[in-house]
Amino acid sequence: MTTRRPALGVLMVILSGALFAVNGTVSKLVLRAGIESPQLTLIRATGAFAGLLLVSLLVRPGPRRLRVTPRQLPLLIAYGLTGFFLTPMLYFSAISRLPVGIALLFEYMAPLLVALWARFGQRQRVRPRLWVGLALSLAGLGCVAEVWGELKLDGLGVLAGCGAAAFLTLYYLFGARGVAQRDTLSLTTWAFGAAAVAGMLTRLATAGTGGWAPLGGSSDGIPVALLCGYVVVLGSIVPFLLVAAAQRHLPATSVGIVGMVEPVFASAIAWAVLGSGEALNAAQLAGGALVLVGVMLAETARIADPVDHGVVVGTKADAQDIAVGTHP
Repeated sequence: MTTRRPALGVLMVILSGALFAVNGTVSKLVLRAGIESPQLTLIRATGAFAGLLLVSLLVRPGPRRLRVTPRQLPLLIAYGLTGFFLTPMLYFSAISRLPVGIALLFEYMAPLLVALWARFGQRQRVRPRLWVGLALSLAGLGCVAEVWGELKLDGLGVLAGCGAAAFLTLYYLFGARGVAQRDTLSLTTWAFGAAAVAGMLTRLATAGTGGWAPLGGSSDGIPVALLCGYVVVLGSIVPFLLVAAAQRHLPATSVGIVGMVEPVFASAIAWAVLGSGEALNAAQLAGGALVLVGVMLAETARIADPVDHGVVVGTKADAQDIAVGTHP
């Protein structure tokens, strides 16, 4: 039996959040170089699948953990498409049009959607704080978008961020069922595999658009190929494994709450590296804080029933254990 070490778990989640946060800025640099969102999604999914497949084969029980029954296949495909293909592709589209921190705040509405599904879709009991959390998050998003002004945010970017939140919600729900059937490492490996196949099919369907020449170039003086390597290794594989390991030491809800450091780190890193275009004004910073407080209230609003309905309210790392998680 593993000895629980909460401090170590918190450290792992903070480190994973930092890596995910840096990944937002790195991804934006790749997109600026001319790589398109579907291409970056394909690079990430294919590289992560290869890396996690190797880990799965080396870690006990080895190849046996990768066995898939016909009944599990539809769920693995749905989980991979929603969480590892559509969510990141829309997120990449959002950050190409919006500051990284704002794009993440829109995506962070997913835990609220999960909580609302638990309440209305599955009629689970929730604490009244859910409604306070919902109100705070909506008010916060209003501040982020500065609804009292000229709505300066890019409309397509906002739609992409909201779409990422919607698919992230499905990712949580499918993940809750997936971890009931298999371990998180094999689940994540096959999910990235499904995303890689979807990315290749999308690439074939759009042949002739988005060439690969930018991979040989640089962005802000950094080779694009090196940036893509970060996206795959330190922006995907390592933080996912850290989150999975952290859940040996912390409850899923705690992992989700600590994981909220990601948008805070992401905004600061993007501003430092990408310049003033990523800066948030006072109203947007206050709005971001309201969103995070609202999400935290939603995280802790669900009342566990004697019979679990297969939904866990959490952030993106939650799909790892729900899976819990920061960014998929």
